[in-house]
Amino acid sequence: MKRSDRLVAMTNYLVEHPMELISLPFFSDTYGAAKSSISEDLSIINHMFKEDGIGYLESISGAAGGVKYVPNVSVNKSESMINKLCEELEDPNRILPGGYLFMSDILGTPSTVRDVGRLFASRFAGLNIDSIVTVATKGIPLAYAVASFLNVPVVIVRRDPKVTEGSTVSINYVSGSSKKIQTMVLSKRSLQPGENVCIIDDFMKAGGTINGMKNLLQEFDANVKAIGVLAEAEDEEEDRVVDDYTSLLQIKNVDSNSKQIEVIKGNYFDQY
Repeated sequence: MKRSDRLVAMTNYLVEHPMELISLPFFSDTYGAAKSSISEDLSIINHMFKEDGIGYLESISGAAGGVKYVPNVSVNKSESMINKLCEELEDPNRILPGGYLFMSDILGTPSTVRDVGRLFASRFAGLNIDSIVTVATKGIPLAYAVASFLNVPVVIVRRDPKVTEGSTVSINYVSGSSKKIQTMVLSKRSLQPGENVCIIDDFMKAGGTINGMKNLLQEFDANVKAIGVLAEAEDEEEDRVVDDYTSLLQIKNVDSNSKQIEVIKGNYFDQY
């Protein structure tokens, strides 16, 4: 195999298997090259990942060592992605009755969802996440996007129990915005005790739903290591019941009369 062909094949394999430790002998056997040549190839790939601002290769030494691709979006690329999202959400045609925003098209666009997943994965890659948890239904595409970059399973919390999920654990929680009592359930087989989980949601007002998920996950002895939300509402900050979260966008103002929407960056960059 030509070196150029090998570089393409190795790069594709690494990108398709993020956060997975891959031994040098595996690459050597698969592509029929000496370990020294594989090491040189990996150095080239690592340089280009960093140059393109999409991540880096982490090397683990020792007999059980190898390399793994860690997604990591550069600051410049992150700002570009988030600015694009802000512009898309400021379209006045998105305003719905009651001051809500239409976001289904964003959550249904694969390239946009993938960008969001890459951003959150970049932030949470070092937290040893075992599972991504979300609540049905709009947060599901985002959860799968994050999970694809962290290479972990997705766990979906539901409002009503499903016969196909077997025994479940259910709790009642208070919605942060409407102050109504609601129910959420999760299959007992979804998580193992002690798992590190990341909660992903599309929109947060006062945070009642996310707080409910945190309480539900306590029943599984799970460790909530991170919370990521695509957009948060600024006008709910005083009543917010969740404060340890990462947001990409903050919706500051939705004026139905003047048809104006103001969207700014969330707290994503506060942690740099």
